[in-house]
Amino acid sequence: MSEAWRTVEELDAARDRFEAELGWERPAAFGIASGPAEDVTVRRVNVGGGFLPGVVLATVLGHRGGTSAYQLAVDGLDRAIELLAPAEACTAVPHPNLAALRELRAELGPDGSATVIFVADLGEQTDNLYVRALLDAAGAA
Repeated sequence: MSEAWRTVEELDAARDRFEAELGWERPAAFGIASGPAEDVTVRRVNVGGGFLPGVVLATVLGHRGGTSAYQLAVDGLDRAIELLAPAEACTAVPHPNLAALRELRAELGPDGSATVIFVADLGEQTDNLYVRALLDAAGAA
């Protein structure tokens, strides 16, 4: 790893850079899940924060804003982990999103996938089972 973000200020600068490059609109919540839509397990949920991992996932997926759920194959998960790994150099804050991504990646086989969910509004009504699962996990539904 050649790049390392050692301070909270460097984490913030990295987040700002990713957001500007993508033209990203921060969601009200985002998370990562596993399993089929009928039996989805939300592995990690972020409400109103944790935006560096969120924008990294959005960058890998090309998600600029709004509410959506995306399947993320293991190569995309590997890319997100690679892009977020420099954050570990900052020991002033924990990195639970990176840990969750790595944990999920270790469980997935070569053809596995995860689901990344972005929610623009916590009061949103939807039939999308992934979005509903994230809203439930966020305590918003």
